[in-house]
Amino acid sequence: MGFARTCSVALVGVEGVVVEVQADLEPGVAAFTLVGLPDKSLTESKDRVRAAVVNSGAEWPQKKLTVGLSPASVPKAGSGFDLAVACAILGASERIDPRVLTDIVMVGELGLDGRVRPVRGILPAVLAAAEAGYEQVVVPECAAAEASLVPGVSVLGVRTLRQLIAVLADEPVPDEEPDEGRPDPLMAGLRLPGTGAATGMHTTGAAQQDLGHDLADVVGQRAARTAVEVAAAGGHHLFLEGPPGAGKTMLAERLPAVLPKLVREESLEVTAVHSIAGLLPVGKPLVDVAPYCAPHHSATMQALVGGGQGIARPGAVSLAHRGVLFLDETPEFSGQALDALRQPLEAGHVVIARSAGVVRFPAKFLMVLAANPCPCGRFSRTDDLCECPPASIRRYQARLSGPLLDRVDLRVEVDRITRSELTQPGARGESTATVAERVRAARERAAARLLGTPWRTNSEVPGRELRSRWHATPGAMDDAERCLERGALTARGLDRVLRVAWTIADLVGHDRPDATDVNLALQLRTGVPRGAPMAIGALT
Repeated sequence: MGFARTCSVALVGVEGVVVEVQADLEPGVAAFTLVGLPDKSLTESKDRVRAAVVNSGAEWPQKKLTVGLSPASVPKAGSGFDLAVACAILGASERIDPRVLTDIVMVGELGLDGRVRPVRGILPAVLAAAEAGYEQVVVPECAAAEASLVPGVSVLGVRTLRQLIAVLADEPVPDEEPDEGRPDPLMAGLRLPGTGAATGMHTTGAAQQDLGHDLADVVGQRAARTAVEVAAAGGHHLFLEGPPGAGKTMLAERLPAVLPKLVREESLEVTAVHSIAGLLPVGKPLVDVAPYCAPHHSATMQALVGGGQGIARPGAVSLAHRGVLFLDETPEFSGQALDALRQPLEAGHVVIARSAGVVRFPAKFLMVLAANPCPCGRFSRTDDLCECPPASIRRYQARLSGPLLDRVDLRVEVDRITRSELTQPGARGESTATVAERVRAARERAAARLLGTPWRTNSEVPGRELRSRWHATPGAMDDAERCLERGALTARGLDRVLRVAWTIADLVGHDRPDATDVNLALQLRTGVPRGAPMAIGALT
């Protein structure tokens, strides 16, 4: 009787569980049994592993073979267990010393010819192995850079099962030449169909993908530009309302470039989510810039918050983690999908319960909503170009629920661009680099003030802490408190005004928000002019 065991990782959301893969050989009729709550793709590994072992020059044992995946109560899905199953079988048949396999974690799919193919979720799998105390992992060669992001783990990248057998058996390692002159066939199927840059779900903002995108390209829109800067500095959600062609999408596309680069911990979080979703760009294993996700308004609730059959997959709110979620034509989204955003907006994560298990995805994003003022888009307080009936305008605007809008800190009306603004020489505003530098300095001031707390930006600080620990100057909140008494602000709205006021104070270098900072915060939330300058430079 032969027995061997090694380890692999089962992913539940972005969290991994180390699974012990055990192989047992007994005398009897040749058969292959796989147990341990496998799904369909994992059950099919029996045929893939048999063909890969034989085509790699190893002998397939002609005995009763049982492979167990422990713990058996954890659902296991995907083809990433192939490599561990094959090595456990080879260890049980004594082609490989079973003692060598015990402390190694293996993740990878096997082709019928023995090539080791990459799978989604390499980074979270290696993170789970490191947290469980394992120091050696074996992954596909093309995913070794992604696995090497985890410190303290020795990573072995292999291209074929034949190479791995030689390494584990201490034999000369054969050279396996990659295919030249065409795309690597090993990468085929790694990315999920329909999740490329064309759908707005990509790992770099528009400004990083096209160097021609600059905030200075936006003509006019002084209030909206200020709101974008404040949103980036404090992590505040933003609602842009205005006619078509006024620049709402341009502002949203340029917002990711204004955000600071991700720190190491944030980069690993974002990379793990995008690795699960199959969105990591080839040759760039670490996402270090704020992601940008702009789903179409026909997206379902499952597409926005995550879901799908079997184990749920991350949705747009998780793909935008630590970045920007832009919902253009927001009233055209289904009400059910929009209301599903309330929980991740407050909690910073989304929990999805399915019959196959409960998963938790991170979802701490900066949301930008954009909408026309009416169905035709021409409604304005200054002209009468709109032909929509008043009832139609009310129905259109009512598609955005009050509870959702109450969670948005900044609301700005984007006016139609005038001829003089468009043709005036030298009308360009500040560049992305200039605004990004102010945002970086403001975030550093906020981080220094919040040192020793679990929060890093002003938008994360609970209202009770703002009211008890960080106070505005005496009398600065008088106008905001009167708005609360008149019903123009809710209690949550008053807290959000104070948060925005702190962000404005950080941008202009004030130690505490004064009346001007609070008035600008009120103006950005309610849209009611209060005499505050609508440019950060005018407040310094």
